[in-house]
Amino acid sequence: MAIYAPRTRKARLRRTMALSVLVLVGAVVAPQAFATDDAATPAELDTYTVGAGESLWSIAANLTPEGRDVRDTMDEIVKLNALSSSQLQAGEQLVIPALG
Repeated sequence: MAIYAPRTRKARLRRTMALSVLVLVGAVVAPQAFATDDAATPAELDTYTVGAGESLWSIAANLTPEGRDVRDTMDEIVKLNALSSSQLQAGEQLVIPALG
């Protein structure tokens, strides 16, 4: 098998176009090949209204399944709501992970 350089301008243009199409298809398809199932499955979320006297810890403790760390649930609530502190006001709406 021999590799040769096209001699005509038209042949070079065809080869360049074919290579460009292959690179473009690879750039579009490659990221999808490495996608995980986690990215395809959206997290289920609920809304929660903070009651008088409730803290972020008490809310997270009620949401955390047995055997898991409450601090992980707190971190998730903080990230979901972009909270800058753990101080909550009664009546405040929070996005929380859905109870499963």
